[in-house]
Amino acid sequence: MKIIKEWKCFGGTQRVYEHDSSATSTRMEFAVYEPPGEAPRAVLYYLSGLTCTWENVVTKAGAQAWAAEHNLTLICPDTSPRGPDVPDRPDEYDMGVGAGFYLNATQAPWAQHYKMYDYVVRELPELIEPVLRAFSGRRGISGHSMGGHGALTLGIKNADFYQSVSAFAPVVAPSQVPWGRKAFTQYLGTDEATWAEHDACLLVAEHGYARELLIDVGTADNFLQQQLRPELFENACNDAGVRLQLRRQAGYDHSYYFISSFMRDHLAWHAEQLLAAR
Repeated sequence: MKIIKEWKCFGGTQRVYEHDSSATSTRMEFAVYEPPGEAPRAVLYYLSGLTCTWENVVTKAGAQAWAAEHNLTLICPDTSPRGPDVPDRPDEYDMGVGAGFYLNATQAPWAQHYKMYDYVVRELPELIEPVLRAFSGRRGISGHSMGGHGALTLGIKNADFYQSVSAFAPVVAPSQVPWGRKAFTQYLGTDEATWAEHDACLLVAEHGYARELLIDVGTADNFLQQQLRPELFENACNDAGVRLQLRRQAGYDHSYYFISSFMRDHLAWHAEQLLAAR
């Protein structure tokens, strides 16, 4: 692992790392923002959406200012494996490179490299957490769109590992919407029973969740009705007795203008949740 980029930012340091991944069998990059000072701080993992890399949230969300204010370290992985030998659908933005869906693919030709669940949950924390300054041992996870799907599913499935979970405009019912059904069919196969562990609505219905969840979605999001379907997750949480703070933000769309408008709220909420989890 080596640092390939570094900037001073809001008194702290924004870095980009590169390493050879055993999970994806590729070279991977990820970004880390560490706030100033030496006080113990929690970590927030942020998972980006379709077509993105670590760079989108690092440059567009304004997250470093609020991370410095709330003493949070931000870790932002890539959205998929990359490289000349990685299978791709270059003419399809919702499959292949940039569209890993934070699961372990089981189907050819994807299975060799598309192991983003193992990468995010296991390999990346084991790699970076031992070298973080003043890490308290507490973690949260958040994300946007496809990354919101990842944050909810990884967070619900690993509730002892991540002590707080939030999402911006997440895909909450991938088994029922075009983005998810396309990706799951290709990555996991046609047996829909294997999809359930990657569907936030089904996970909540099956396993529940003991803490509160936070979701923001814009009412002017052009993906709201066909791809996001937040009401399905709202109903699943109500049925399971799970505490959900679902905020429908009037007039906001799917872009980083929306995310940057509410990033401060999410980081403050995670800081509060992670402090309570001590």
